[in-house]
Amino acid sequence: MTAAEQSDLAMRSSRVVKPRGEKDAVVFVQGGKISQVVETRDLGQQVAYQDLADLVVSPGVVDIHVHVNEPGRTAWEGFQTATRAASAGGVTTIVDMPLNSSPVTTTVAALHEKLAAARDKCACDVGFHGGLIPGNHPHLRAMIDAGVLAIKAFLCPSGLDEFPAATESDLRAAMPILAERNLPLLVHCELPTAPAPAVMDPRSYAQYCGSRPDQWEMDAIAQMIELCRGSRCHVHIVHLSTVEALPLITAAKNEGLPLSVETCPHYL
Repeated sequence: MTAAEQSDLAMRSSRVVKPRGEKDAVVFVQGGKISQVVETRDLGQQVAYQDLADLVVSPGVVDIHVHVNEPGRTAWEGFQTATRAASAGGVTTIVDMPLNSSPVTTTVAALHEKLAAARDKCACDVGFHGGLIPGNHPHLRAMIDAGVLAIKAFLCPSGLDEFPAATESDLRAAMPILAERNLPLLVHCELPTAPAPAVMDPRSYAQYCGSRPDQWEMDAIAQMIELCRGSRCHVHIVHLSTVEALPLITAAKNEGLPLSVETCPHYL
């Protein structure tokens, strides 16, 4: 029996996204998984399929850095709106950050509150990150056992009093636990090590950029590389905004350290 004959679902589109661009093809699904993608011209047999005309059929996007804010701040966002918007945009999986929900996800009890808040509201797959704040490293193993995918830390004030910055001692206590359990530490890398110019004109983009000096990121990334070297914990630097740090990051990766980095479109 061919893959086509075994399939539960077959979808044809003139815009199936493949590694070398859009193709007129049929996507076969068996048991909830894609079993085969065959260009229409190569089918070689009569196949019944759902014709999607020129609708785009592409791999789903996985967004590991989403702030859903529920429970507690659903006026900003919630699981229903966040996941419906994600699905509409081709995002099939999101992973929710431990803030700005209330309570913040820094204990397993808070994680269970978030899971309860998300129940029956999600239009795509959803995962969850836990948080590292001063003194909560004894809670990490329980959160990991409950299924969090990573732990997030800030090295500067997060903007929420209930999610303060992790100190170097907090990082040193947490990173061996994460290395042992093979989970990454996501780090907002800014260390306020130097005074920043005040923003005198809130309409000035140059003043706003100047209020977050590159040196803050450079110092934070240098610290995380050193801690990564000692613990072998996977460090993931979130939303890098300065090109000045790329040589540091490249050297660390060339050294073989378990280090990764993301950025945002508005920093490019």
